Amino acid sequence: MQGKRYRLFGENVIMNDGTYNTTKSNHTGTNKTTQASAEGQHLTQPFIDLPSRWDRWEPLAEVVATIILALATLATAWSGYQSARWGGEQSIKYNQAGALRTESTRASTKDGQIAQVDIGLFTNWVNAFAVDNQELADFYEYRFRPEFAVALDAWLATDPKNNPDAPKYPFSMPEYTVSLGQEADRLEQEASKMFQEGNEANQISDEYILNTVILASVLFLSGVQSRINSVPMRMLIVILGLLILSFGLVNIATYPIQ
Repeated sequence: MQGKRYRLFGENVIMNDGTYNTTKSNHTGTNKTTQASAEGQHLTQPFIDLPSRWDRWEPLAEVVATIILALATLATAWSGYQSARWGGEQSIKYNQAGALRTESTRASTKDGQIAQVDIGLFTNWVNAFAVDNQELADFYEYRFRPEFAVALDAWLATDPKNNPDAPKYPFSMPEYTVSLGQEADRLEQEASKMFQEGNEANQISDEYILNTVILASVLFLSGVQSRINSVPMRMLIVILGLLILSFGLVNIATYPIQ
């Protein structure tokens, strides 16, 4: 308590400046106060602290500070836990994106190889067809992929030999497809999606880390206020800690949970 300090001796009140007041009541009920110097007197009574107007708030400040400390401890632990969880989610998404891109690259490579085979067979077929070697042309045609055979039939239907507007080769026909190329595109899109989800998980993890730092400042203020003797200053620190804690709890309520 931070009240004024006095020495008491029976009816005498000794002030901090070395003087004392003696209060007596007369028969009319009025008080007469005399003041004299106490210098040189042998005073053995100890000083005592009289309560001030702030002392009544000290128990409340202690209770509020304890509650703030408990909530801040739990909230800090939760934020750290969620940050670790979202960090793990980020790593998983990045790894999945990398694996999908690897599969996409493999499919794209096979797609190119198949396209080269189609081109080689078609070239040989055209050469055989040009010299009217039907047996050799049938030999190559038998080895066409079903997907390419559909495109070849559609190309021949345009009469490329006599129609100058016909496509120059069947590979530019809409019917020509390589399923592995489509698979490569699908895997690439899925990998991009996974990578984006990993970035979002990383952002959430960073937000939880920042919130952990904010809540840690509440723990710091809770420890500091217990070392301060001034009740008004302690009340100010407790209020500041309560505001920061409220901000941190609002963040926790709005962040996604893993």
